[in-house]
Formats: sequence, C-alpha cells, structure tokens
Amino acid sequence: MQYLKKIRCAIWAELVLFSAFGILWGIQIVKGGISHIPEQAVEVEVFAEGQYIKWVDFNVSYEALCEAYKWDVESWKEAVQPAEAESSTAGHMEPGNAGTKDADGRNAGTERAEKQDTAHVDWIELLAYVGTRHGGEFPSGTAEEIARTAKKLMEKETTMAELTKDMEYYSYYLEAYQAVLGGYVGEYEMQRPMEDGSVKWQKCYGLKAFSPVAKGFEYSDYDDFGASRSYGYARPHLGHDMMGQTGTPIIAIESGYVEAIGWNQYGGWRLGIRSFDGKRYYYYAHLRQNFPYCKDLEEGSVVTAGQVIGYMGHTGYSKKENVNNIDVTHLHWGLQLIFDESQKEGSNEIWIDCYSLTRFLYKNRSETEKIEETKEWRRVYEMRDPAVEAYGKKK
Repeated sequence: MQYLKKIRCAIWAELVLFSAFGILWGIQIVKGGISHIPEQAVEVEVFAEGQYIKWVDFNVSYEALCEAYKWDVESWKEAVQPAEAESSTAGHMEPGNAGTKDADGRNAGTERAEKQDTAHVDWIELLAYVGTRHGGEFPSGTAEEIARTAKKLMEKETTMAELTKDMEYYSYYLEAYQAVLGGYVGEYEMQRPMEDGSVKWQKCYGLKAFSPVAKGFEYSDYDDFGASRSYGYARPHLGHDMMGQTGTPIIAIESGYVEAIGWNQYGGWRLGIRSFDGKRYYYYAHLRQNFPYCKDLEEGSVVTAGQVIGYMGHTGYSKKENVNNIDVTHLHWGLQLIFDESQKEGSNEIWIDCYSLTRFLYKNRSETEKIEETKEWRRVYEMRDPAVEAYGKKK
C-alpha cells in the first residue's frame, strides 16, 4: 500500500508540472505574440507589425513538379485554350497556347472555360495541397496522388476550396510554394522557326523559366545543398553547383531586374537578379575572369527569362578582384525567398535546395549562338514575357 501511495503521488506531481508548463506557455504566446507551426516545412512568425513566413524547407520532388505541371498545362488546353489557337510547344514540356484577349483585356478563354465541363488546375495549388497533407514531404506515390487529385479537380468533382477547407496550414504552404514557383508558368510569346526558314511569333502557355545553363552545354551536378564550406568561416552551402566548361553561357532563369552586380569575396564575379514580385532573389556566382557578364548589364537592367546574362568561370575566395581561387569551374546558383525586406541580408535569410528545380528546368533550355564580332553569346529565339511589359509600365 505504501508503494502504491508513492506512485499516486508521483503521478499527481507530474500532472501539476505539466499543467504549470501549459499555463506558462499560453502566457508567453499572449505576451510575446510569437507562434510557430509545429512539425511543418513552413514556419511563420508573428510580430506587432504583421506576420510573414520566416523559414521554408522546399522538399518538392522532381517527380511531383513534373506531374503537377503536366496537369496544369493539360487542363489549360481543355478548359482555357481557345479552339482557334494554333498549337505550339515550350521546351520539351509541350504546353498549350495562351488564350487570346478581348477588347477589355480579359482572357477570352476564361469565359469559354466557365461553359465547359473541365476546370483549369493550378500546379502550385496542387503541390501546396499535397505538401500540406504530408507535412512538406513528398514521399513515394506522391505523383499518383497529384494525378488523382488533379483529375477530380479538372472534372469538377470537387474544388480546391472544398479539399482544403479544414487544412490549417494550407495557406502557408500555398504562400511558400507561390514564392518559389510564382514566375515559372504562364502566358508568353516565343519565336518559332518555320519550315521555310522564317521565324514566327507564337502565343504560348507553359513553362517560361529556363535552365541556368544554355542548351548544348553539358554540366554535372548533385544535391550539394547544406554541404560544409570553410573559406572565411565555417558555413553551409546555400546553393547549387553546376560543373562545366569556362565560358559556358549562363541564362536568366526568370525575368527580373539586376539588383547586384560586381565582385564578392566569396562568390567572385556575381550577379543578383530579383523577380518582379520581389519574392525571389537569384544569385549567380563564380563567373568568368575578365569577361564575367554580358556587356550591357548594369544594376537596374531588366532581363527576360532565357536571356544570356554571363559566363561560367571559377572566380572568388579572394578579397582581390578578378582572381581565380576556386579549383573547379562551375556555376553556383542560389534561390533566396523574401517575404519581408528584413530577410534580404542577415540571420533571417531563407535559401532553398534547388536540386529538384534544376532537374525540372533542364526541360527548358535556351538555345544560344556566338557573336564573333563581340565574342558574346545571345539567345537564338526571343521571348516576350508579359511580366517584363507589366514591370515597364509600373516604372
């Protein structure tokens, strides 16, 4: 009996401690105003001036990216693409054509979609839905889950609002994945070669982001995100390395404007390009000695996705400019997410693993040619991105 009394006392003591801890934790939330999303790949912090995502673990697999994208494009063809539009392709992904615009600037295909039995499926919403279901992970079988969900949405058996109405974290995953992929898919115009040798502009819908390495130039890579680096100080590798030949043309992944250009002790000759929505900062580093960039680039320059912006090299790891202190020729490219300008530099920076994105973007590589007079490279087929036009009008 004495032994049982001791056990009861111990249990009661533990209950009292747990209760006290719960009360203190609740008080901290009320006073401090800070909350975290537990066991998720997206973390949100709440401050007096508002709330924003402070950390993202982007684990979307290559297979999931391809599957979600396929359904986005296929559903566009069925639900939005005008019947009279000509078919075209973008990269190797075979997207459909963009809808035409009426006199008021509306998408003529959108009105047609409302009268059809199929709906356009947004690939980012699909990925956010599946990501929420699995806590930010994309395990084996995810592609099949995406396909099943997309088919139901496309056939209007359900809606994304219905599927996610009880999902506490869906809005956070959606915001995070939109920040990563927001400028990758949409309407654009592209020059296409004709059989008679001429070039014709075609309206397209699909992947309008490009591989950072030009078509026809080989490279090797592996998932090296987070690997240790020791130059200057011990730190993780916050980017993706693509090993290739010196002088390989480097391509603008997405349309945007040059926010940083010049020498950096760690990155050597480097470029920083910001997306027009401000959410993505692309960092291209270790560019070629003596001839790192296209000559007309400067801070503030607007670039279009697929445009040649620089050349692969191995500069960096030196306070002195124009020094090749990197052993292996390669492009380091990184993608930083910015939900609040306080995250641009410092301890609050968010860099994501770009390995799956690099594999995905390989499907759309920009074809280039050399200009012998200037020794520069340029894209063969031009692209018109509505995002560039919209940015120009704002300025």
